[in-house]
Amino acid sequence: MLAAEFADFFLVNVYVPNSKRDLSRLTYRQKWDRDFLAYLKKLEKKKPVIFCGDLNVAHTEIDLANPKANEHNHGFTIEERNGFTAFVNAGFLDTFREFEKGGGHYSWWSVMGGARSRNVGWRIDYFLVSKALRPRLKRAFIRPGVTGSDHCPVGIELG
Repeated sequence: MLAAEFADFFLVNVYVPNSKRDLSRLTYRQKWDRDFLAYLKKLEKKKPVIFCGDLNVAHTEIDLANPKANEHNHGFTIEERNGFTAFVNAGFLDTFREFEKGGGHYSWWSVMGGARSRNVGWRIDYFLVSKALRPRLKRAFIRPGVTGSDHCPVGIELG
């Protein structure tokens, strides 16, 4: 995690630990989510917060291509999804969903089986912002055409 303080907001970039395929780190992941949210809320007492990165969770069924087949897999357990919901309930906005309500938009694809070319992916990379920043949020985007990694860039534009 890296945090930078700017004049009118904090920017936090994070790689959230995954729960591992066998879910052996699910309890740790749940504690991480709670502790990270507490940290963000502490920052938010001073000024609004933007946080971004690989959150290692697809929040809703439209955030991955095959939700039913992945219901109990790491990255889509109810516990991990509830951790993300806690950020939303605490007042952070999923910027991409502010503009796009539909599915089929992903930021990660398995390197096996031609998943990317078939757009069988997961949206696990996010920008979330404090509600106070919503008036400045002009757009949020995913760049699936940018290759070179199993992830693609995501971003936001503030005015």
